[in-house]
Amino acid sequence: MATGQWLIPSDGHRFFFDSGAVSLDFAHTGVQDGPPAWEQLHSPSELHAWLAERFDSLADEATDRDLVDAVGLRAAIYRLARASADNTAPDPDDIDTVNLFAATPDVPPSLDGGRRQAGRTRVRTGQALATIARDAVTLFGHSSADGRIRECAADDCQLVFYDESRTNNRRWCSMQRCGNRAKIRAFRAKG
Repeated sequence: MATGQWLIPSDGHRFFFDSGAVSLDFAHTGVQDGPPAWEQLHSPSELHAWLAERFDSLADEATDRDLVDAVGLRAAIYRLARASADNTAPDPDDIDTVNLFAATPDVPPSLDGGRRQAGRTRVRTGQALATIARDAVTLFGHSSADGRIRECAADDCQLVFYDESRTNNRRWCSMQRCGNRAKIRAFRAKG
């Protein structure tokens, strides 16, 4: 599943942020602890639109209950990401929340090209959330120990990402945003 999304913080400067994991992308759909701040999930229809960009054949619109569930899952994933990036103990309640969602039926994998369809062909909102939770279980269960989950190095940014680079040296949430600003500051300091 492809990762990344366009974010528009309160300063209005849109940038592409690829967190490296769909669960971290989902965690960054809302207002976090500090700047930059944004909220993408104001309504069930916005939740549906975000999920539909990532899951083929998403079924009917999300409900108010789906939105409440999604926001709770999102908050738990974000706090687990922060704990991993800060190398602190995660809150057991957040672990329980992610585990609860991950224990529900997710989107089953399938091969294209067959003539028979097994199971449901339309993805329900709950299945999409379960798939996101399972991604978080995989991410935090295996990656947190190797130091690849980290916070952007910019002082005014708190985005958390999974460093997929071979050399494990990614520093910025986005070169378009924080990386570019750091390069400009370094260039001006030389001059």
